[in-house]
Amino acid sequence: MPRAIGTALLLLVCAATSVRGDQESSALIAYHDKVDKSVEKGLEYLAKQQVTPEKAKEMNKPYLVGSFASHEQGNTGIASLCVMAFLSKGYLPGSEPHGDLINAGIDYVLAQQHENGLLVNRDNPGSQNGWMYSHSIATLMLAETSGMVDPVRQSKIDEVLPKAFALLLNAQQIKKDDRNAGGCRYTPDSRDSDLSLTGWAIMALRAGKLNGAFVPQENIDGAVRYILKCRMENNGGFGYQPGNGATVGLTGCALLCLTLCGEHKNPVVLPAGDYLLKNIPDRNDSQMKSYYAYYYCSQAAFQLGSRYWETWAPKMYDLLIASQKENGSWEGNEIGPTYNTAMSVLAMTVAYRQLPIYQRDDSFEEE
Repeated sequence: MPRAIGTALLLLVCAATSVRGDQESSALIAYHDKVDKSVEKGLEYLAKQQVTPEKAKEMNKPYLVGSFASHEQGNTGIASLCVMAFLSKGYLPGSEPHGDLINAGIDYVLAQQHENGLLVNRDNPGSQNGWMYSHSIATLMLAETSGMVDPVRQSKIDEVLPKAFALLLNAQQIKKDDRNAGGCRYTPDSRDSDLSLTGWAIMALRAGKLNGAFVPQENIDGAVRYILKCRMENNGGFGYQPGNGATVGLTGCALLCLTLCGEHKNPVVLPAGDYLLKNIPDRNDSQMKSYYAYYYCSQAAFQLGSRYWETWAPKMYDLLIASQKENGSWEGNEIGPTYNTAMSVLAMTVAYRQLPIYQRDDSFEEE
């Protein structure tokens, strides 16, 4: 990544330390202290899940240092989500109180790259169904931290990221049929696509493009075309694959990707935003047991502006704060409490605007 861009991003992040996207909203000001307390409890829990040198020695697995406890030992995607959770609250690599933890997480992910560019654990790759999830999230994290780290780590990121981006671009380009063109799926050579995985890939590519990486516009355009194929005409929501029924989480995913790709004015955007507002879940809604739904819908609502964010955020805050465990974690039937907690923190910290990917175009508001 060009150093000037990295430096500019670091200045942007540091300058945003005291900025909250909901400062103007009297309704949301009341949540500030509660959200801060909940986020800090979540981060305390995540800090205890990192594999320290001492823990790795007890496990006789020194190669896991810097990773985080999860369903798969050494999962790079979960390690990356945890790193981004700390960054989202404004903590920086190398700075107290969590700088060493963040650096260890970055170092762990950097050490896992395969010859083909894939960023999954070298000793325990896990299920192939998770490869492109882990790779996309790890690529996103490295793109977000580029420009924040010391020169030695920056040099390593500059070596790893181009290969990681190339793998994502190639994964898009091998799709030959119109139904799947532009998307991504479970493995780098998958011939089909789905919106869930495409969402993570596009976030990574968009972060790379923001950092000055070579990401052809045709790849962004192809992803947008794939996303639009997943739209349901009858209600404006989006589904897992073309022709599938709409869900709240995947509609949030589609909205986030479209706005990040510069499609704010696309006529499908506001109807999809209205779909979210019409389907705000309660605590027992099965759709919201997926923590990625909180994550995507929070980012989407924030990107769409005040009406959407000020309607979505209180419901999301209430649901997550009420369901947080005493130890700071969020539990459920998904990948496990480390993943659930990282995703919950990321959902709740959108308005802090700490991560570059969390920035929004405030000139965009519903007309």
